Amino acid sequence: MVVWTTNFILKGIAQLIDFDLDIEARKVYVHIKLEGEAESIEVWLNDFAIASKDNAYQLLIQDAQSNRIWLTNIFAHITGRAWNIPVPPQFVGYFKLIAELFQPAPIAIEHQSS
Repeated sequence: MVVWTTNFILKGIAQLIDFDLDIEARKVYVHIKLEGEAESIEVWLNDFAIASKDNAYQLLIQDAQSNRIWLTNIFAHITGRAWNIPVPPQFVGYFKLIAELFQPAPIAIEHQSS
C-alpha cells in the first residue's frame, strides 16, 4: 500500500521501487528511482525515533546511508541531532500516535556490584 500510494503521489517525479519499515529494529529501507535518472537511489535509516514533549515533536536519526556518496555525505551532517518537526494543528492527534509508536528507546543503565 505504501509503494502504490507513494507512486501515485510522486507520478512523473519518482517511482518507489521498494520500501521496508522495521519498527522494532528502528530501520527503514527505501529504494527509489527519480524520473529521468538512469540509476536508482537506495537509502538505509537506522536507529530512528520521534521524541515528543507538549505537542512539539523532533526526529532523531542516529545513522543513515545511501548508495550515493553525496547523499551519505548529507546524512553525515544531519544524523545524531534532533530535528524539529512542524505539525499542522489538524494532524496533532495523528502525530501523538506516531510519536508514541516511534518513541526513543529507554536508555539502559548498567548496575555493577561492588
